[in-house]
Amino acid sequence: MSDSVEDAARWSAVAEWYHAFFTGLVMTTATRKSNRDAADLVFRIFRRQHHEKFLPGIEKLGLAGLPPAIIAARYHYLSNAIGGVRVEYMEETPKKAWIRYAPPRWAWDGTAICAIPSEVSRAMLHGWHGHNGVTLKNKRLGFVCTKQTMDGQPGLEGYYCEYDHDLEPEDRVRFARGEDAPDFDPAQAPVLPTATWPPERLQKARRNYAMEYTRTAIPELIAHFGPADATYLGGVTAQLIGMQFYSRTARAFEMPDSGDVTRFARFMVALATAQGDSAELTVNANDIRVRQTSWKLMAGLPPLHASAFEIWNSLLAGALAAHNRRLELKIDKRLDHGDGAFEWRIVPRPQQVAV
Repeated sequence: MSDSVEDAARWSAVAEWYHAFFTGLVMTTATRKSNRDAADLVFRIFRRQHHEKFLPGIEKLGLAGLPPAIIAARYHYLSNAIGGVRVEYMEETPKKAWIRYAPPRWAWDGTAICAIPSEVSRAMLHGWHGHNGVTLKNKRLGFVCTKQTMDGQPGLEGYYCEYDHDLEPEDRVRFARGEDAPDFDPAQAPVLPTATWPPERLQKARRNYAMEYTRTAIPELIAHFGPADATYLGGVTAQLIGMQFYSRTARAFEMPDSGDVTRFARFMVALATAQGDSAELTVNANDIRVRQTSWKLMAGLPPLHASAFEIWNSLLAGALAAHNRRLELKIDKRLDHGDGAFEWRIVPRPQQVAV
């Protein structure tokens, strides 16, 4: 396997790893808290991403100067397509442009679609789509949702419309289930900037797209529920995803599943490297350590509560439980505590003694 093909496979595995965590987190919140709590979390995640990504993305995608409805619709079409999301774009007039997220839905992969409440999808629309006009300083721009996948309809679709009057906040997203999107014609859609990208660059962009959801979700989980509940909800999710996705991720890294201690340490280094981090393994007799000197996932964010690391680290703990349930991770150093690296030791788990 060539280096570029190997890298692409590893980036794809990392994308799946973090994509699964994000989807799992929404389902954990819905099942262990409530549908309303899950919707509130999704609203916060998408509103945060909107504030961080929308205006810079308009410039990067060459959309500045277009009519507001066209900017909004093309942004969602182009940015999501770069991330590997199946999306369609249909432009009717300079003041009306459709987008359609066709099945299978990226965010709610596989059977997860059956567990996502409709209010979660509505919260996503209110968090991002309904706020585009506010960010563009155009009070006449709104989004009309005509279909919702979770309601058994064939995809999430709707259109951006620039009205001839200012909208009240409650009218920035409205629902019109009787309307139907035009058919998608790829020849009439905007040209993706990825058309000339090599496959490995596209795969790396898709890795970053998936990582961004976790990067946004963990701080919002902590801010919304507080550190204790966030550590529980995020930690349970991460533990389960680590266990469930360890074997397939290890295969993508060409590391056959076995209970060998050193093999798992190599898995941790490979995962860190595929995420864009610097990591190394040291073995000294029975002392097996992994040292990671960067944290790309959370780089550049304001100071994080300690629970952010604890949630993220549960992905590794879950993976180790699947690898060999007789082992555990011991954390000796933490970047988020001011150390020069994260440093883990892999040690035997103490055996339970009957009393």
